[in-house]
Amino acid sequence: MKKLGLDLGDASLGIAISDREGKFARGLENLKFRNGDTDTPLKRVLDLLEKEPIDSIILGYPKNMNGTIGPQAESCEAFKESLEAYTDVPVILYDERLTSRMASSMMIEKNMKKKKRRTKIDEHAAIVILQDYLNSIDKGE
Repeated sequence: MKKLGLDLGDASLGIAISDREGKFARGLENLKFRNGDTDTPLKRVLDLLEKEPIDSIILGYPKNMNGTIGPQAESCEAFKESLEAYTDVPVILYDERLTSRMASSMMIEKNMKKKKRRTKIDEHAAIVILQDYLNSIDKGE
């Protein structure tokens, strides 16, 4: 079964998916929506759950560097609750501190133009989140 990785922002949702063996993450899309619109990302994830054999959702959890919870983390908690209201697929909050910075560095290394980096940052962050999670369960952490 595959795992779905999500990076939820104010107006975009980065989506990544694993292979069936749960070893590698790849990007699916960077969904744009209006700031505050929770229905569009929720509907997209539920559509993916119908089309793909997903056994868990890994949702990036943006804690502050000191470990406290801010407004964006609270939005992720609310999104997790919304997902759980519509599906039995487990939703795992996964610490995503510094993933956007790592994703940006990866895109720079690939010589991706600045404009394209802006449109793909959340998708790449979702890849980093999911791959980090896959690596951690592979090691038995």
